[in-house]
Amino acid sequence: MYFCRVNLTANEIFSVKDSHAFNALALNIFKLQARNCNVYREYIFHLGVDADAVTEIAEIPFLPISFFKSHAVLSSNEPVEITFSSSGTTGMIQSSHHVTNVKLYEQSYLQAFAQFYGDVSEYCFLALLPSYQQRSGSSLIYMVNDLIEKSNHPQSGYFLYNYEDLLQTLLDLKSKKQKTVLIGVTYALLDFIEQYDINFPELIIMETGGMKGKRREMVREELHAQLTKGFGVKTIHSEYGMTELLSQAYSLGEGIFNCPSWMHILIRDTNDPLSLIETGRTGGINVIDLANINSCSFIATQDLGRINPNQSFEVLGRFDHADIRGCNLLVQ
Repeated sequence: MYFCRVNLTANEIFSVKDSHAFNALALNIFKLQARNCNVYREYIFHLGVDADAVTEIAEIPFLPISFFKSHAVLSSNEPVEITFSSSGTTGMIQSSHHVTNVKLYEQSYLQAFAQFYGDVSEYCFLALLPSYQQRSGSSLIYMVNDLIEKSNHPQSGYFLYNYEDLLQTLLDLKSKKQKTVLIGVTYALLDFIEQYDINFPELIIMETGGMKGKRREMVREELHAQLTKGFGVKTIHSEYGMTELLSQAYSLGEGIFNCPSWMHILIRDTNDPLSLIETGRTGGINVIDLANINSCSFIATQDLGRINPNQSFEVLGRFDHADIRGCNLLVQ
Protein backbone atom coordinates (compact mmCIF):
# COMPACT_ATOMS: atom_id res chain seq x y z
CA MET A 1 0.00 0.00 0.00
CA TYR A 2 1.32 3.42 -0.98
CA PHE A 3 1.30 6.04 1.75
CA CYS A 4 1.69 9.67 0.81
CA ARG A 5 3.39 11.91 3.29
CA VAL A 6 1.11 14.24 5.21
CA ASN A 7 2.36 17.75 4.57
CA LEU A 8 0.32 19.36 7.32
CA THR A 9 2.21 20.56 10.38
CA ALA A 10 1.20 20.43 14.03
CA ASN A 11 1.14 24.23 14.06
CA GLU A 12 -1.49 24.23 11.30
CA ILE A 13 -3.67 21.85 13.31
CA PHE A 14 -3.39 23.62 16.66
CA SER A 15 -3.62 27.16 15.30
CA VAL A 16 -7.09 26.73 13.76
CA LYS A 17 -9.12 29.76 14.79
CA ASP A 18 -12.42 29.75 12.89
CA SER A 19 -14.92 27.39 11.29
CA HIS A 20 -13.74 28.15 7.76
CA ALA A 21 -10.16 27.14 8.56
CA PHE A 22 -11.36 24.10 10.54
CA ASN A 23 -13.57 22.85 7.70
CA ALA A 24 -10.85 23.29 5.08
CA LEU A 25 -8.31 21.43 7.21
CA ALA A 26 -10.80 18.68 8.11
CA LEU A 27 -11.61 18.06 4.43
CA ASN A 28 -7.90 17.95 3.61
CA ILE A 29 -7.26 15.43 6.37
CA PHE A 30 -10.27 13.37 5.29
CA LYS A 31 -8.90 13.05 1.74
CA LEU A 32 -5.53 11.91 3.11
CA GLN A 33 -7.00 9.40 5.54
CA ALA A 34 -9.47 8.04 3.00
CA ARG A 35 -6.44 7.18 0.89
CA ASN A 36 -3.92 6.13 3.54
CA CYS A 37 -5.91 4.39 6.30
CA ASN A 38 -6.70 0.86 5.15
CA VAL A 39 -9.68 0.19 7.39
CA TYR A 40 -11.17 3.65 6.82
CA ARG A 41 -10.72 3.37 3.05
CA GLU A 42 -12.48 -0.02 3.02
CA TYR A 43 -15.27 1.24 5.24
CA ILE A 44 -15.87 4.20 2.93
CA PHE A 45 -15.81 1.87 -0.09
CA HIS A 46 -18.42 -0.46 1.44
CA LEU A 47 -20.64 2.52 2.16
CA GLY A 48 -20.49 3.42 -1.52
CA VAL A 49 -19.07 6.87 -0.81
CA ASP A 50 -16.73 8.51 -3.32
CA ALA A 51 -14.16 10.22 -1.10
CA ASP A 52 -13.07 12.53 -3.94
CA ALA A 53 -16.62 13.83 -4.25
CA VAL A 54 -16.90 14.84 -0.59
CA THR A 55 -16.88 18.64 -0.37
CA GLU A 56 -18.59 19.33 2.97
CA ILE A 57 -18.07 18.20 6.56
CA ALA A 58 -21.62 16.80 6.66
CA GLU A 59 -20.72 14.36 3.86
CA ILE A 60 -17.77 12.77 5.67
CA PRO A 61 -18.39 9.19 6.90
CA PHE A 62 -17.41 8.63 10.53
CA LEU A 63 -15.59 5.43 11.41
CA PRO A 64 -17.37 3.44 14.17
CA ILE A 65 -15.14 3.45 17.22
CA SER A 66 -15.41 -0.32 17.62
CA PHE A 67 -13.00 -0.78 14.71
CA PHE A 68 -10.20 0.12 17.14
CA LYS A 69 -10.93 -3.23 18.81
CA SER A 70 -10.37 -5.28 15.67
CA HIS A 71 -8.10 -3.30 13.34
CA ALA A 72 -4.93 -1.21 13.43
CA VAL A 73 -6.35 2.20 12.53
CA LEU A 74 -3.35 3.95 10.98
CA SER A 75 -2.93 6.62 8.32
CA SER A 76 0.85 6.73 8.60
CA ASN A 77 3.62 4.29 7.82
CA GLU A 78 5.87 5.83 10.44
CA PRO A 79 6.89 3.55 13.36
CA VAL A 80 4.38 3.30 16.21
CA GLU A 81 5.82 5.16 19.21
CA ILE A 82 3.21 4.10 21.77
CA THR A 83 -0.01 2.10 21.89
CA PHE A 84 -2.79 3.26 24.18
CA SER A 85 -5.40 0.72 25.23
CA SER A 86 -8.85 1.08 26.73
CA SER A 87 -9.91 -0.25 30.09
CA GLY A 88 -12.36 -3.13 30.17
CA THR A 89 -13.63 -5.94 32.31
CA THR A 90 -12.11 -9.40 32.06
CA GLY A 91 -12.93 -11.04 28.74
CA MET A 92 -13.78 -7.81 26.94
CA ILE A 93 -11.82 -6.88 23.83
CA GLN A 94 -9.87 -3.67 24.40
CA SER A 95 -9.46 -0.86 21.93
CA SER A 96 -5.91 -0.16 20.80
CA HIS A 97 -4.80 3.22 19.49
CA HIS A 98 -1.43 3.01 17.77
CA VAL A 99 0.21 6.44 17.93
CA THR A 100 3.03 7.22 15.52
CA ASN A 101 3.68 10.73 16.85
CA VAL A 102 3.07 11.07 20.57
CA LYS A 103 4.17 14.73 20.40
CA LEU A 104 0.81 15.47 18.77
CA TYR A 105 -0.96 14.07 21.83
CA GLU A 106 1.27 16.07 24.17
CA GLN A 107 0.72 19.32 22.29
CA SER A 108 -3.01 18.64 22.15
CA TYR A 109 -3.57 18.19 25.89
CA LEU A 110 -1.13 20.92 26.91
CA GLN A 111 -2.61 23.49 24.55
CA ALA A 112 -6.17 22.49 25.46
CA PHE A 113 -5.43 22.83 29.17
CA ALA A 114 -3.93 26.25 28.52
CA GLN A 115 -7.00 27.26 26.50
CA PHE A 116 -9.42 26.40 29.33
CA TYR A 117 -7.35 26.84 32.50
CA GLY A 118 -4.12 28.68 31.82
CA ASP A 119 -0.46 27.82 32.31
CA VAL A 120 0.19 24.27 33.56
CA SER A 121 3.12 25.52 35.64
CA GLU A 122 0.77 27.58 37.83
CA TYR A 123 -0.99 24.46 39.14
CA CYS A 124 -0.41 21.60 41.52
CA PHE A 125 -1.85 18.38 40.09
CA LEU A 126 -3.14 15.66 42.39
CA ALA A 127 -4.34 12.37 40.91
CA LEU A 128 -6.73 9.86 42.42
CA LEU A 129 -6.83 7.28 39.63
CA PRO A 130 -6.38 3.82 41.17
CA SER A 131 -8.10 1.83 38.42
CA TYR A 132 -5.99 3.55 35.76
CA GLN A 133 -2.71 3.27 37.67
CA GLN A 134 -3.17 -0.45 38.12
CA ARG A 135 -3.11 -1.23 34.40
CA SER A 136 -0.84 -0.39 31.49
CA GLY A 137 -1.56 1.53 28.32
CA SER A 138 -3.72 4.32 29.73
CA SER A 139 -3.62 7.54 27.71
CA LEU A 140 -5.05 9.34 30.75
CA ILE A 141 -2.11 8.26 32.92
CA TYR A 142 0.29 9.36 30.19
CA MET A 143 -1.29 12.82 30.22
CA VAL A 144 -1.44 13.11 34.00
CA ASN A 145 2.19 12.00 34.33
CA ASP A 146 3.20 14.80 32.00
CA LEU A 147 1.03 17.41 33.71
CA ILE A 148 2.54 16.45 37.07
CA GLU A 149 6.05 16.74 35.65
CA LYS A 150 5.45 20.03 33.86
CA SER A 151 3.75 21.57 36.87
CA ASN A 152 7.12 21.27 38.63
CA HIS A 153 5.27 21.51 41.95
CA PRO A 154 6.79 19.48 44.81
CA GLN A 155 3.36 18.32 46.02
CA SER A 156 2.04 17.19 42.63
CA GLY A 157 1.57 13.44 42.49
CA TYR A 158 -0.60 10.35 42.77
CA PHE A 159 -2.58 9.12 45.75
CA LEU A 160 -3.60 5.49 45.39
CA TYR A 161 -5.68 4.68 48.48
CA ASN A 162 -3.80 6.87 50.97
CA TYR A 163 -6.68 9.26 51.60
CA GLU A 164 -5.21 10.67 54.82
CA ASP A 165 -2.15 11.88 52.89
CA LEU A 166 -4.42 13.38 50.24
CA LEU A 167 -6.43 15.22 52.89
CA GLN A 168 -3.32 16.73 54.49
CA THR A 169 -1.96 17.74 51.10
CA LEU A 170 -5.22 19.45 50.16
CA LEU A 171 -5.35 21.32 53.47
CA ASP A 172 -1.77 22.48 53.01
CA LEU A 173 -2.37 23.65 49.45
CA LYS A 174 -5.52 25.45 50.55
CA SER A 175 -3.59 27.31 53.25
CA LYS A 176 -1.01 28.37 50.65
CA LYS A 177 -3.72 29.51 48.21
CA GLN A 178 -2.15 27.28 45.59
CA LYS A 179 -4.06 26.67 42.35
CA THR A 180 -4.84 22.95 42.49
CA VAL A 181 -6.45 20.35 40.25
CA LEU A 182 -7.60 17.04 41.72
CA ILE A 183 -8.26 14.66 38.85
CA GLY A 184 -9.98 11.50 39.94
CA VAL A 185 -12.01 8.51 38.89
CA THR A 186 -15.57 8.93 40.14
CA TYR A 187 -15.76 6.09 42.66
CA ALA A 188 -12.45 7.10 44.30
CA LEU A 189 -13.60 10.70 44.73
CA LEU A 190 -16.77 9.41 46.40
CA ASP A 191 -14.75 7.07 48.62
CA PHE A 192 -12.65 10.02 49.76
CA ILE A 193 -15.55 12.30 50.72
CA GLU A 194 -17.23 9.47 52.62
CA GLN A 195 -14.26 9.59 54.98
CA TYR A 196 -13.39 13.28 54.93
CA ASP A 197 -15.04 16.65 54.44
CA ILE A 198 -12.97 19.51 53.10
CA ASN A 199 -14.05 23.04 52.29
CA PHE A 200 -11.71 24.08 49.48
CA PRO A 201 -13.79 26.38 47.20
CA GLU A 202 -10.88 27.18 44.85
CA LEU A 203 -10.10 23.51 44.19
CA ILE A 204 -10.77 22.20 40.68
CA ILE A 205 -12.29 18.73 40.88
CA MET A 206 -11.84 17.03 37.52
CA GLU A 207 -13.85 13.83 37.48
CA THR A 208 -13.01 11.38 34.73
CA GLY A 209 -16.14 9.25 35.09
CA GLY A 210 -16.33 5.58 35.82
CA MET A 211 -17.63 3.54 38.71
CA LYS A 212 -15.70 0.50 37.38
CA GLY A 213 -18.25 -1.76 39.04
CA LYS A 214 -17.32 -0.39 42.47
CA ARG A 215 -20.55 1.55 43.07
CA ARG A 216 -24.01 1.97 41.63
CA GLU A 217 -24.23 4.29 38.66
CA MET A 218 -25.62 7.77 39.36
CA VAL A 219 -27.12 10.48 37.21
CA ARG A 220 -24.83 13.47 36.89
CA GLU A 221 -26.94 15.77 39.06
CA GLU A 222 -26.85 13.37 42.01
CA LEU A 223 -23.15 12.66 41.62
CA HIS A 224 -22.12 16.28 41.33
CA ALA A 225 -24.31 17.28 44.26
CA GLN A 226 -22.44 14.82 46.48
CA LEU A 227 -19.03 15.89 45.20
CA THR A 228 -19.65 19.63 45.50
CA LYS A 229 -20.83 19.19 49.07
CA GLY A 230 -17.97 16.89 50.05
CA PHE A 231 -15.19 19.06 48.62
CA GLY A 232 -16.83 22.41 49.32
CA VAL A 233 -16.71 23.54 45.70
CA LYS A 234 -19.33 25.22 43.53
CA THR A 235 -19.00 23.05 40.43
CA ILE A 236 -17.46 19.79 39.26
CA HIS A 237 -15.29 19.84 36.16
CA SER A 238 -15.00 16.94 33.71
CA GLU A 239 -12.95 15.97 30.70
CA TYR A 240 -14.37 14.19 27.67
CA GLY A 241 -11.71 12.09 26.02
CA MET A 242 -11.09 8.49 25.06
CA THR A 243 -8.37 6.06 24.10
CA GLU A 244 -9.14 6.41 20.40
CA LEU A 245 -8.71 10.22 20.34
CA LEU A 246 -5.78 12.57 20.93
CA SER A 247 -7.87 15.51 22.14
CA GLN A 248 -10.22 16.23 25.04
CA ALA A 249 -13.18 18.52 25.58
CA TYR A 250 -13.67 20.09 29.01
CA SER A 251 -16.64 20.90 31.19
CA LEU A 252 -16.20 23.66 33.75
CA GLY A 253 -19.47 22.64 35.37
CA GLU A 254 -23.07 21.48 34.86
CA GLY A 255 -21.97 18.80 32.41
CA ILE A 256 -21.61 21.35 29.59
CA PHE A 257 -18.54 20.56 27.45
CA ASN A 258 -16.57 22.74 25.08
CA CYS A 259 -13.97 21.60 22.57
CA PRO A 260 -10.58 23.08 21.84
CA SER A 261 -10.46 24.77 18.46
CA TRP A 262 -9.10 21.71 16.59
CA MET A 263 -11.88 19.39 17.84
CA HIS A 264 -15.54 19.44 16.85
CA ILE A 265 -18.70 17.51 17.78
CA LEU A 266 -21.52 16.53 15.44
CA ILE A 267 -24.65 14.58 16.33
CA ARG A 268 -25.89 11.73 14.13
CA ASP A 269 -29.31 10.18 13.84
CA THR A 270 -29.52 7.00 15.94
CA ASN A 271 -31.68 5.31 13.28
CA ASP A 272 -29.64 6.50 10.30
CA PRO A 273 -25.99 6.76 11.38
CA LEU A 274 -24.93 8.40 8.12
CA SER A 275 -27.26 11.36 8.70
CA LEU A 276 -26.65 14.30 11.02
CA ILE A 277 -29.36 15.96 13.09
CA GLU A 278 -29.91 19.52 14.13
CA THR A 279 -28.96 21.38 17.29
CA GLY A 280 -30.87 20.44 20.42
CA ARG A 281 -31.84 16.89 19.42
CA THR A 282 -30.35 13.81 21.05
CA GLY A 283 -28.29 11.41 18.94
CA GLY A 284 -24.96 9.66 18.63
CA ILE A 285 -21.83 11.73 19.21
CA ASN A 286 -19.45 12.01 16.25
CA VAL A 287 -16.05 13.54 16.94
CA ILE A 288 -13.70 15.32 14.56
CA ASP A 289 -10.25 15.36 16.15
CA LEU A 290 -7.75 16.98 13.80
CA ALA A 291 -4.88 15.97 16.10
CA ASN A 292 -5.64 12.34 15.15
CA ILE A 293 -4.10 12.94 11.74
CA ASN A 294 -1.98 9.75 11.78
CA SER A 295 -4.93 7.54 12.77
CA CYS A 296 -8.53 8.57 11.98
CA SER A 297 -9.87 12.03 12.73
CA PHE A 298 -13.53 11.12 12.19
CA ILE A 299 -14.91 8.83 14.91
CA ALA A 300 -18.49 7.73 15.58
CA THR A 301 -18.54 7.12 19.33
CA GLN A 302 -20.94 4.98 21.36
CA ASP A 303 -22.05 8.00 23.38
CA LEU A 304 -25.36 9.81 23.15
CA GLY A 305 -25.50 13.57 23.41
CA ARG A 306 -26.78 16.83 22.03
CA ILE A 307 -25.28 20.10 20.84
CA ASN A 308 -26.40 23.44 22.24
CA PRO A 309 -26.88 26.60 20.14
CA ASN A 310 -23.48 27.96 21.26
CA GLN A 311 -21.78 24.73 20.06
CA SER A 312 -21.19 23.42 23.56
CA PHE A 313 -22.43 19.87 24.04
CA GLU A 314 -23.75 17.46 26.66
CA VAL A 315 -23.12 13.74 27.08
CA LEU A 316 -26.40 12.02 27.96
CA GLY A 317 -25.54 8.35 28.06
CA ARG A 318 -24.43 5.45 25.88
CA PHE A 319 -26.00 3.22 23.28
CA ASP A 320 -27.75 0.18 24.74
CA HIS A 321 -25.88 -2.14 22.39
CA ALA A 322 -22.11 -2.17 22.12
CA ASP A 323 -21.97 -2.26 18.32
CA ILE A 324 -23.09 0.70 16.26
CA ARG A 325 -25.06 0.05 13.08
CA GLY A 326 -22.70 -0.25 10.14
CA CYS A 327 -19.87 -1.86 12.08
CA ASN A 328 -20.48 -5.26 10.49
CA LEU A 329 -19.36 -4.02 7.10
CA LEU A 330 -15.76 -5.01 7.73
CA VAL A 331 -16.00 -7.79 10.31
CA GLN A 332 -13.23 -10.30 9.77
